[in-house]
Amino acid sequence: MSNLFERGDKPLTLTVSELNRQARTLLESHFDYVWVEGEISNLATPSSGHWYFSLKDGNAQVRCAMFRGRNQRLRFKPQGGDAVRLRCRVSLYEGRGEFQLIVEHMEPAGAGALQLAFEALKRKLQEEGLFEPERKRPVPRYVRRLAVITSPTGAAIHDILTVLERRAPGIEVMLLPVAVQGENAAPQISAAIEQVNRWHSEGRLNADLLLVGRGGGSLEDLWAFNEEAVARAIAASALPVISAVGHEVDISIADLVADLRAATPSAAAELISRDQRELLQRLNELDRALTYHTRTHITRLATELGHLRRRLQHPGYRLREQSQRVDDLELRLRQACLAVQQEKATRLALLSTRLQARSPRLQLRQEADRLDNLKQRLHGAGVLRLERYREKLARLSQLLDSVSPLRTLERGYSLVSRAKDGRIVRSVRQVAVGDALQARVSDGFVQVQVEDISSEANTSPEDGY
Repeated sequence: MSNLFERGDKPLTLTVSELNRQARTLLESHFDYVWVEGEISNLATPSSGHWYFSLKDGNAQVRCAMFRGRNQRLRFKPQGGDAVRLRCRVSLYEGRGEFQLIVEHMEPAGAGALQLAFEALKRKLQEEGLFEPERKRPVPRYVRRLAVITSPTGAAIHDILTVLERRAPGIEVMLLPVAVQGENAAPQISAAIEQVNRWHSEGRLNADLLLVGRGGGSLEDLWAFNEEAVARAIAASALPVISAVGHEVDISIADLVADLRAATPSAAAELISRDQRELLQRLNELDRALTYHTRTHITRLATELGHLRRRLQHPGYRLREQSQRVDDLELRLRQACLAVQQEKATRLALLSTRLQARSPRLQLRQEADRLDNLKQRLHGAGVLRLERYREKLARLSQLLDSVSPLRTLERGYSLVSRAKDGRIVRSVRQVAVGDALQARVSDGFVQVQVEDISSEANTSPEDGY
């Protein structure tokens, strides 16, 4: 963090962004994870999937943000007014300089959501009598064929096979691989139980005992064995069922419904192979010691991780900061768009009213009637003028026909021209005896030859050349 003063007594001037960033770094570096309890208010869930709300008590309140990657893991949906317990980091939203908590885990105040669901299902099945000792089937003293339902890669199957190899190598083991945690675990476990029983009834697999279980983990990790579907599949099994889920301290619904509960998968193998209390007690002691040392080791690693986390600024913090700012801008944009939309709708209604008051439909109908009248007058004037032009054309045609040379030829006249050059003969001086002439009459041409030439005394000589 920058010092408040540079050289001498000259103060260092920070921008608002720099000040907020240093304040956030200071808060996050001086606070580890904390548990805070209070009441939810002003819960907002934008389209990004993040949750924003206030946590308050009788005297104060603080803003909180729970991002999508964390809130999707919850098994309940919080509402305004809910009393909750939060595991969170102290931080500051740089965009508004607002002190806030970044929530990593949420549970109802007083008890966890998983524990509440566990107790509810436990009461329901207990009322139905599924935990009663009278309905439990005895586990065979000697087991020849064992069906195991667990993860093929987990420590449970390894422990079971190791114990059986050491204590009873003659037991035949058939593994039905399933997921033992996650959303698909419970359906796979219940389907495997039903499948083993179906094979047994069909004679395809003569198993003596069914073992269902997994290694240790948190309550959430073991939750598949607290599902109702798994409990009812165990209760309906025709084969005796041993439940070996987690550690000795872990009690699941499957343990309560099963015909026999083993503290661990290894303990189940011990029970199946040989009932020896000393070995079981030793195994439990080792299990507790392993749990203690594991938790101690995990605690030490978590402390080291916390120191490293404070030293290394993870880019996810900045991304969540920007994501929160985007959500803030989205909410403001929605409000602005809604205000503009309402303003436009009001103006549109006003303009629509004014437009209807000044509708041009009447004027359009009057202009349409006027246009039809003009069309009719134009058509009548055109027809009249066309008739006049037709009459004038007829008179001119008659006049032209009366002066046409063709009419003169029809009255018996002919037009004579010289055959060699087509020149019209107007005088006897233009021809000589023996010349070939062509005479045009009204209906064709006549080829003639000059045999004699005579001239009229009263005809004035013309020079045709």
